[in-house]
This record gives sequence, structure tokens and C-alpha cells, in this order.
Amino acid sequence: MYEVVSNVIIAPSIHRMEVRAPRIAAARQAGQFVIVRCSEGGERIPLTIADADPEAGTITLMIQAIGAGTAKLAAIQPPDGIRDVAGPLGMPTEIENVGKVVCVGGGVGTAVLFPLAKALADAGNHVTTIIGGRSEQFVILRDELAEFCDEVIVTTEDGSLGTKGFVTIPLGEIIADPEKRPEAIYAIGPVPMMAAVAEQTRPSGIHTIVSLNPIMVDGTGMCGGCRVTVDGQVKFACVDGPEFDGHLVDFRELATRQQAYCDDQHCRMTDAMENQE
Repeated sequence: MYEVVSNVIIAPSIHRMEVRAPRIAAARQAGQFVIVRCSEGGERIPLTIADADPEAGTITLMIQAIGAGTAKLAAIQPPDGIRDVAGPLGMPTEIENVGKVVCVGGGVGTAVLFPLAKALADAGNHVTTIIGGRSEQFVILRDELAEFCDEVIVTTEDGSLGTKGFVTIPLGEIIADPEKRPEAIYAIGPVPMMAAVAEQTRPSGIHTIVSLNPIMVDGTGMCGGCRVTVDGQVKFACVDGPEFDGHLVDFRELATRQQAYCDDQHCRMTDAMENQE
């Protein structure tokens, strides 16, 4: 059993959970994830390690309660624990000092972006981070990112905080400015957002990395749910990624595959809510 040290709601349906897992905390690298399971026979849920404290022996997970499994996980409060936490898994991000980089996060994708942006800053890069949400209450980790990023730009769809619109608006302005144009861009968030960023950077040839966490299901490559075509070859996001060159990803196929589990999750979430009544 892995003890839950804290569980705090930081945005609607989004929980920041600290879990005691000393071995994982000592070994994890930016971009890697864990698979958690609440109970014997329960759903396997892949979650990016948002942060870690090797001295305290804890890892930080960001949980968006959008399905039956994540809702059950998000409901666990200290001093209870999680039955299984396996990891770290996945290929770590290749971190280099390339100069100017822009990190783009949408919604809960900002949690996945956080360790990556921190690692890039620690490597000596000039890091500009753009984060977005539907409204102010859905923008997460802004203050935490500001502690090590050179600039943090916020967008909201309703204009309640920062620039009104999508993250692609300030990104386009940066790309168009020769003095600000980055050597690399990292995008993590909803599939449509990552696809839009990849198309936005394609004409200028800026190296663009996307994280395909949103399509991972089992986390081991056995279920095939995260199968994706990259540069004409079949890859699995959980074992070959989760990060890939955004200009080589077949986003049209990816978006179709992502919808495959929506009906099932809706049914399971409805059953879980009915059982609580």
C-alpha cells in the first residue's frame, strides 16, 4: 500500500496528490509516468509524475476525475493509500541546453508539462511557458511555473485571465518575432491543441515535441489503445513514448482512436454515480 500524504483540489475535478513512493521518487526522470491501481482487479491508470521529492520519498500526481477509475482514485484521502503504484515507466524526456524553448500546456496537460519545463530550465535554457484553460479556475500551476520559467503567459477561452483565446495566439506571436523564435517547442494537452501547435510550427520547421499521454490506457503496450502512427510506423505511446516529434504524428488517426473509449467511460461513470446515490 502506498500512503497518500495529501490530496488537494486545485481546480474543478483536478486533484494534486502526494504519494509516498521512495524508490520511484529517487529514480524518476522528466516525462516518465506511473501506473496506479486502487484495488485488486481495479482499473490500471497511467499518470505522469508531476514532481518528486527524493528526500521525503514522495511523488506528486495530478488527477483529473473524468471517469469512474479516476474519480475513485481522486476520492482517496490521507492516511489511506493506493494499492499499487508501478514505475517509473516510459521514455524520459531528452533534456538539452538548446537556447530558447517554449513549453505549451493546455488544461491538465500543464501538470505533465511542469516537470519538463523545470528540467529544461535546470539545463540552462531560456524557458517561456504558455498555459491555457477554459476560464481562470481551470488554469493550474501558474505560480509554481513562474518560480523557474523566464516568462509565463496565460490564456483563457473566456478572457477571465490573461489573453482571451487559445494558447496558439501568443505562440504565433513568439514564432513571428525573430528575436523570440525558439529552437524547440514542447506541447502537452488535449489532442486538438497539440495538433494545432504542430501545424503552427511546421512552416517554420521549429522542432516540436508532443506528449501523447491523453491516449494512454493500460500503460504497458498490451492493450493497444495508445497505438499511433508516427512517420508511417506504428508506435505505442506508453512504451515508445510518450513523447514524439509532433510533425511526424498522424493526428487525424490519433483523434479517432482517442474517441474509442469515450462511450465506455461514460457508462462506467454513470454506473459509479448511480451506486453512490
